[in-house]
Amino acid sequence: MPNRSPVHRPSALPPELPGKQPAELPIELRGWNWGAFFLNWVWGIAHNTPIALLMFVPGVNIVMLFVLGAKGNAWAWANNTWRDVEHFKRTQRLWARVGWGAFIGIPLMFAAMFALVTMLFTSSDAYRLTVDAVRDHPALERRLGLPVEPSTWWTTGNIQTTNDEGWAELSFDVQGPRGDGTVFVYLDKRGGVWTIRQLNVLTEDGERIVLVEPADAI
Repeated sequence: MPNRSPVHRPSALPPELPGKQPAELPIELRGWNWGAFFLNWVWGIAHNTPIALLMFVPGVNIVMLFVLGAKGNAWAWANNTWRDVEHFKRTQRLWARVGWGAFIGIPLMFAAMFALVTMLFTSSDAYRLTVDAVRDHPALERRLGLPVEPSTWWTTGNIQTTNDEGWAELSFDVQGPRGDGTVFVYLDKRGGVWTIRQLNVLTEDGERIVLVEPADAI
């Protein structure tokens, strides 16, 4: 029989797993992570980084903001699978944009809401009636001087109306030639007409000037 030499077959190599990266953070990815800083625990859940949940621990959360910003890139790289460095960079840039958007946009949204509420107050008939009552009231001449006008745009309180009925409680700062004060007023609405039921002005030094006294106090 002919002498046959054994056939040597190359051993099967395991296929290369796509998306794996070295555990050590590449030098070009070292730096601050704004997405982790601004979005903290949300970013942590999305990046398999449960330590970000320490944001819910009072006292620790302030420190964690800066820890996440400083360590975010390293934790995101180690705890997730990335196609390559560019994939990581694109993802973290997106998180940074969203974080900056939330940081700027949320306060602006609340400011707009407060401005809208204040505008609704100052444009109401109840507010205008109160300003007219305070402006030239003789009881204010000695302490504040006349005329007395609102000194700021900020107005707090509550207005509730249903059809032609309702009530309102408002408070706002006023200023006259001689001093400042704060108006506190209660009004009710009947038959579509607002009426002041109680109106006081508190001066800077704590003096309470009654302009309209409630009927049950007379």
